Amino acid sequence: MTRPYEPVVQYVEAVLDTKALDVVVLDLHGLTSFADTFVICSGRSHRQVSAIAELVEQNLKAGGIKPLGIEGIREGHWVLMDYGDVVIHVFLEPIRIFYDLEGLWSDARRIEQSDLK
Repeated sequence: MTRPYEPVVQYVEAVLDTKALDVVVLDLHGLTSFADTFVICSGRSHRQVSAIAELVEQNLKAGGIKPLGIEGIREGHWVLMDYGDVVIHVFLEPIRIFYDLEGLWSDARRIEQSDLK
C-alpha cells in the first residue's frame, strides 16, 4: 500500500535536512493546475535563504531529482524552486509574512509531517 503523499516525502526531507524554519507543506490538488504541492520554509538572513535553497537542490539532485527552474537564489529574499508538481518556496522571514502564501492558499490542506511517515 502506498502512502498518499509518498511522492512529496523526498522534497520535504530535503528541506528538513537544512536549517530551514517553519516548514509548511500545502496540498494544492484540485485548487490549481500548475502544482500539486507547495513546500514553504524560511531563513533568517539572505545568506541562509540562499544556502537552504542550494542545499535542497543538492540533496534532491543526489536523489536524481532536477528542478525545472530556480529563481531568486542570488538575491536571497524569496527563492522559488520549480520541480513540476512540487514547488518549494524559501523565504526571508519578513518577505514570507508580507506575501503570506499560507493565507493566500488557505483552502489548501496542510500536510502534517506525520502524514508523510
